[in-house]
Amino acid sequence: MQTIHAVLFEPVGCLSEFPASEFDEIAARLFDKTFLNSSGSEAYWQLLGLIEKSGGKLNPPDREIAEKLEIQAVNQIELYEDVVPALSELKKMGIQLFVASSLSGAAMRRFLERFAVQHLFSAIWNRDSAGGVKAAPLAKAMESASLQPEHIITLVDTVESLSVARELGTNSILMINDYEQGRRLTLYAPTGGIVSLRELPDAIRLAAESAKSRPR
Repeated sequence: MQTIHAVLFEPVGCLSEFPASEFDEIAARLFDKTFLNSSGSEAYWQLLGLIEKSGGKLNPPDREIAEKLEIQAVNQIELYEDVVPALSELKKMGIQLFVASSLSGAAMRRFLERFAVQHLFSAIWNRDSAGGVKAAPLAKAMESASLQPEHIITLVDTVESLSVARELGTNSILMINDYEQGRRLTLYAPTGGIVSLRELPDAIRLAAESAKSRPR
C-alpha cells in the first residue's frame, strides 16, 4: 500500500450500523422488490443497485419517499463510539477525510446535524451532489480534491462496496463489524481489514513507513 493522503467514508456500515427495514421499504415501494438481508449495509447496497439500474436518479415523488425513509433510518442510529477519536487523530495527521455517500442530501444533512461531525471532513458528497450512486460520490470526492486512487483508502463492508473501491483503484479497508461476514468478505481480497476505526491511524502510519523503506 502506498502512502495514504485521504480516506473516503460511507456512513452506512462504516460510521454507524443502519437498520435494514427502511432501505427494504424503499426497494419495495419504489421498485416492487423484496430482499432478505442480514444487515442494513446489505439492504442499502441492494437498493443502490436498483437505483443505479434506473439511471442513478429518482423522480420527485420517489425521491421524497426515499428521503423520508432514509431520514427515519438516520434518526434511529448511533455513531460508532470510535468515530470521533479516530477521525480526530487522522485529521491531526494531515489525512484528508471525505464523506462519499449514496445517501440522499437530506439524509446526509440529518446525519451531520445529529452527530455534529461535519468539522472533521474536508468535503461531503452524497447522491444528489454527485449526480449518482455507488462509484459516483467517491469519484466526485477524488476529482474535486485531485486525489490519486493509490493514495486513498475506501472503507468497505459489503461485496458491492469492495467492488466499487476496486473499480476506482483505491485501497479497500474492510470494516469487520461481524466476524462471520468479515471472514466471507476476506475471500474478495481487500487491501486490509480493521475491527475498529481506532486501528486506522496505525494502519496509515505503517503504510507510510513501508513506502519509505521500499527500494526506489
